[in-house]
Amino acid sequence: MVSSDSQVLPVSTTTQPPTLTESQPPPAVRAFVNRVTETVRDGVSRSRPWSELLNRSAFTKPDSLSHAALRLRKNSSYFRVNYLCIVSLIIAFSLLAHPFSLVLLACLAASWLFLYLFRPADRPLILLGRSFSDLETLAALILSTIVVIFFTSVGSVLISALMVGVATVCVHGAFRAPDDLFLDEHDPAAAGFLSTFIGVPTSSSASSGPSAV
Repeated sequence: MVSSDSQVLPVSTTTQPPTLTESQPPPAVRAFVNRVTETVRDGVSRSRPWSELLNRSAFTKPDSLSHAALRLRKNSSYFRVNYLCIVSLIIAFSLLAHPFSLVLLACLAASWLFLYLFRPADRPLILLGRSFSDLETLAALILSTIVVIFFTSVGSVLISALMVGVATVCVHGAFRAPDDLFLDEHDPAAAGFLSTFIGVPTSSSASSGPSAV
């Protein structure tokens, strides 16, 4: 019979305290940011080559006002994503040139996102010890939007930048000869940049579906 002097030491299992993870934004915020990022990336990928937009040899004076309107209609169908990028850049540069308007607009957008859109429906808004219903929050946000847009410099900056952008697009569309441009009906760019927001299928995707005999 073999005797052993070694004693078995008890093994104590200790649970490690949960590690603190970095605070992450709510899933709704992440989904919104991902959707906007994908939409912008998809829209920019649908833009026409900028070399075609800035082709100097294609700029000629229109014969008449109706000829200029016809050119503008054709160019706006072909360069719609590029034109939208130009107008957006003009508005962005105009806001950067007016920091106060940019801060007000950013605060207004943040208020809509975090106080109304991304706030859980079962959690009332509590400010200064008072609870506000969804209707009261919506009314306050609408009133704040009206005040910021119409009673501060934000409205004038946005309107002036939008007018400059539209005028730039109209001048380019009127003087750019669209004779060398061919717009395919099944081209994804023909669906427009905003179709990615509303989920409108393009004509190419619609034609690929099952057809009834």
